Amino acid sequence: MNQIKNLGWRVTMAGLGINLALGILYTWSIFKMTIKDSIVAGDGLFNWSLASLNDPYAVCCLVFAFTMIFAGRVQDRLSPKITAVIGGILTGLGLILISFSTTWISWILGFGILMGMGLGFGYASATPPAIKWFPPAKTGMIAGIVVAGFGLASVYIAPLAIFLIEKVGLSQAMLIFGIAFIVIVSALAQFLVNPPEGYVHPDTVQNTTSAASGSIDFEPGKMLRTATFYKLWIIFCIASGAGLMIIGGVAGMAKQGMGQMAWVVVALMAVGNALGRVIAGILSDRIGRANTLFIMLIFQSIVIFSLLFITPAQVMLLVLAAMLIGFNYGTNLSLFPSATKDFFGLKNFGVNYGLVFSAWGVGGFIFPRVSQMIVAYTNSPRMAYVLAAGLLLIGAVLALLTKAPVTETYKQPEFIATPATEKI
Repeated sequence: MNQIKNLGWRVTMAGLGINLALGILYTWSIFKMTIKDSIVAGDGLFNWSLASLNDPYAVCCLVFAFTMIFAGRVQDRLSPKITAVIGGILTGLGLILISFSTTWISWILGFGILMGMGLGFGYASATPPAIKWFPPAKTGMIAGIVVAGFGLASVYIAPLAIFLIEKVGLSQAMLIFGIAFIVIVSALAQFLVNPPEGYVHPDTVQNTTSAASGSIDFEPGKMLRTATFYKLWIIFCIASGAGLMIIGGVAGMAKQGMGQMAWVVVALMAVGNALGRVIAGILSDRIGRANTLFIMLIFQSIVIFSLLFITPAQVMLLVLAAMLIGFNYGTNLSLFPSATKDFFGLKNFGVNYGLVFSAWGVGGFIFPRVSQMIVAYTNSPRMAYVLAAGLLLIGAVLALLTKAPVTETYKQPEFIATPATEKI
C-alpha cells in the first residue's frame, strides 16, 4: 500500500511541475511591456498598433479554454502521459515560432493558437490522474496542489523573463523558454499514470445504501442536459471573468503608486493565487464545495468593492487588496474541478471539466473588454469595480441554488450524506 500512496504523490508532484512550466501565460504582462516599449520607441521591431497589444493573450486564453474540451477527451481515452507530451510540444513550438518573427500574425499563431492549444493539453493532463489516486475526501486538496503551480509560475518566470530579455532580447528569451518547456514538460509527463482499472483507495468511505461514488458516470451529452452544468458554467464565468477584469486594473494602480517596484504586487498576487487554490481545496473537503464557494465569492466581492476607497498612494492597502484578489481568484481553479468530479464522476472527467472550463475562457475574454469600455467612457475604473462586485454577489446566490443532478441511480439525499460531495 505504501507503494501506491507514493505513486499518487509522485503523480501529484509531476502535475504540479507541469503547471509550474505552463503558467508562463500569467507572465504575459512582461512580454507585453517589452513589445509596447518597442512600438513606442519606433525601433521597427514590433510594427503593431497599441490597440492590438493584448490580442495574442486574448486569443491564447480562448484557445486554451476550448482546447481543454478536446484535450480532456484525449486524456480520458488515451493517457495523461500522451496528453501532457502533446501539450509540452505545442507550447514549446509556439514559443519557438515567435522567437523567429516579431509580426503580429506570428504572435497570434505562436503565442495565441499554438501555445493556447499546448496549455489546454498540458493543463488537462495533470489533475485527473492525480485525484484518481486519492479518496474523495482529499479531492479538493489534491486538485488545489496540482493547479497551484499554474498560479505560482509567474513568481519565478517573471524575473527570469526580465533577466533573459535584458541579456539576450525578447526573441532569444522565447527560444530558450520554448526549448526548455518541451524538455521539462515531456520529462515530467512520464510520471503521469492512472491507477489500475477499478482502483479504489482504501480510505474511501463506501455508501452501503447506494452505489459508490465511482458509479457516478455522466457522459458529456448527459451532463449538458442537466441544469447543474449551466449553473456551474455561469458561476465560473462570473468568478473568473470578474477576477481577471480587476487584476489588470490593480496592476495599473500599483505602477502609479510604486513605479518600478510594481512587480512586487504582481508577485504577491501570484502567491495569493497559488495559496487560494490549495487552501480552498482543503477547506472544501471539510465544509463542502457550496459553503467554500459562497464564502470566496462574497469575500472577493467585498475586496473588489473596497478598491473604490483605495488610492494608488496607499501602497500597503493596495498590496493587501492585490494579494486577496489573487487568492480569491485562485480558489476557482480548485473548486470547479472538484465540483465537476463530485457531480459528474471521474470516467469522463477530462472532457466534462473541459466543457466547464470553457467558462473561464469566455469570462476572461469578455469581462476585461467590458471593463475597458467602461473606463473609456467614464475615464475611471470605478463602475467596473461596482459591476464586478455586483456580479460576484449574484454568483454567490446562484451557487447556493445549485444542486447535484439527480438520476435514477444517484439520489440527492444520498449525495448530501458525503461531505466531499456536498451540493454546491
